[in-house]
Amino acid sequence: MDGPVHLLPHGAAQQRTLRSPIDCTGTGLHSGLRVWMELAPSAADSGIIFHRRDMAVDIPARFDRVVDGRLATQLAATEAPDVRVSTVEHIMAALAALGIDNARISLDGPEVPVLDGSGAPFVFLIDCAGIAVQEAPRRELVVLRPVRIVEGESFVELLPDPGPGLTMELSIAFDQPAIGRQAFALQLTEVAFRRELASARTFTTADAIAALRAAGLAQGGTLENAVVVDNQRVLNPAGLRMPDEFVRHKLLDAVGDLALAGFPIRGRFRAHRSGHALNHRLLQRLFASPEAFRIVVPLAEPALAAA
Repeated sequence: MDGPVHLLPHGAAQQRTLRSPIDCTGTGLHSGLRVWMELAPSAADSGIIFHRRDMAVDIPARFDRVVDGRLATQLAATEAPDVRVSTVEHIMAALAALGIDNARISLDGPEVPVLDGSGAPFVFLIDCAGIAVQEAPRRELVVLRPVRIVEGESFVELLPDPGPGLTMELSIAFDQPAIGRQAFALQLTEVAFRRELASARTFTTADAIAALRAAGLAQGGTLENAVVVDNQRVLNPAGLRMPDEFVRHKLLDAVGDLALAGFPIRGRFRAHRSGHALNHRLLQRLFASPEAFRIVVPLAEPALAAA
């Protein structure tokens, strides 16, 4: 899965994990269950692992473990496909944006707590736990050729980009006037994520709630953890956190979904009306096209190497 490893002549960081464990309790957005969660340090090169403590099963946070992309990203264990963990996208986005390569996330239920519906509480937990630098060098995935998925009016693509890191552009179009058409773009960095994306909350429409609950979804959704719109109105008493909160949250979701590549991505992500399912199909196509990417281990800067 990793592909060939190459050395590049410019600097790179070492891998990072959490300095200490930290835990919280919250409600699953779709299951409605009360769930305890712990974030803990993990060894270099172990990646992000979800541990279902109630089942004693580990599930690596990788694109090839995705089994459902309806309104949330759900992973399953290969050896026990009925053991799953859902709604991983917000915590994955926070871990990726803050540069956490290795961590163990223990849960006593089937879903990551939604907390306030954004990535901000997970950023807070990571900040409280602290970050530890590890000895192993970080690897990154460099996009070499365009990879694209089109479905009706929707598309997602990854493109080569000469700059560092991941540049992201996303647009949405909803019939609900409270949402309408919105677009947002940024260079994904820790600072940009904290400032522009972390606090954007998940959202839905008032007329979709009954159907979602009839399908067994959104059982834990409230105005405390999701933005709900009804035609031209935002039903949350405090309103929006920013006028384009909807597209910012979609971009936050994309950060979390792309983190399932298992490596930071260097390239350009572009999308219109995308969601979890399309994001996952994009990673599947990328990894099915060895000529479209390579995994690199950048060399240290001379000053760092001398130190």
